[in-house]
Amino acid sequence: MKKMTKTAPVIVILALAAAWELIVQIAGIPLYVLPAPSDTLRAFASEFPTLLGHGAVTVMEALAGMGISFVIGIVMGILIDAMPTFKRCVYPILVVTQTVPTIVLAPIFIIYMGFGYAPKILTVVLMCFFPIVVSFSDGLGQMDQGYLNLVKTYGGNRVQLYRIVKIPSAMISLLSGLKVAATYSISGAVVGEWIASQSGLGYYLIRAKNAYMLDDVFACVLMIILLSLLMNGIVKLFGWAVLPMERRKKQTEGKQLS
Repeated sequence: MKKMTKTAPVIVILALAAAWELIVQIAGIPLYVLPAPSDTLRAFASEFPTLLGHGAVTVMEALAGMGISFVIGIVMGILIDAMPTFKRCVYPILVVTQTVPTIVLAPIFIIYMGFGYAPKILTVVLMCFFPIVVSFSDGLGQMDQGYLNLVKTYGGNRVQLYRIVKIPSAMISLLSGLKVAATYSISGAVVGEWIASQSGLGYYLIRAKNAYMLDDVFACVLMIILLSLLMNGIVKLFGWAVLPMERRKKQTEGKQLS
């Protein structure tokens, strides 16, 4: 049953791709209207070196934005948990930042920050820091009061309270937010590149779209999906490294199920 659950998404994706291929071939749909999966894979293979070069730029922007978002998320999460007044003042502003479409703000960033990497990285930060802040602050706030009282009983100060108890306990929540942010990071970089850039997958996507090379457009989308999965995998590896107890627990559960 467990193996069936893991393979079910793959089976569904393959079935949809087969149906898509069949419909395009039977209906004779032109390439410039809707490329078949086989056309997309051929374009992906032929354009792979170019896509890889543009993808490296997009990944660099995504990693930089994720790093900044991580630092902001840690600092703001602790401040929100430690200072209720700060939370009441700042939290509504954080929510408002997520109500404005990023595609609207990207041109404003370019006006004030130029056409370099800065506006693209800032776009990634805007999309990624919110899930990190929310998940981390929620994790800090859900700490068992008994553990906190125990540290206080032994004379622990506020810094030790966070360092010894709260932050380690909130790591699982933080990693959940990081996984969401990692998935958004590539999309955020691409949105920034759509507006104005000379490299990156967003630039490649616009160029292919303007030339009506839809097979290249779909190949670029496939690369964006793969890189988003890669970013999510990097976060999972990070969690594997910083949560050894959780890793051993999952290993034990896996052996018991098998």
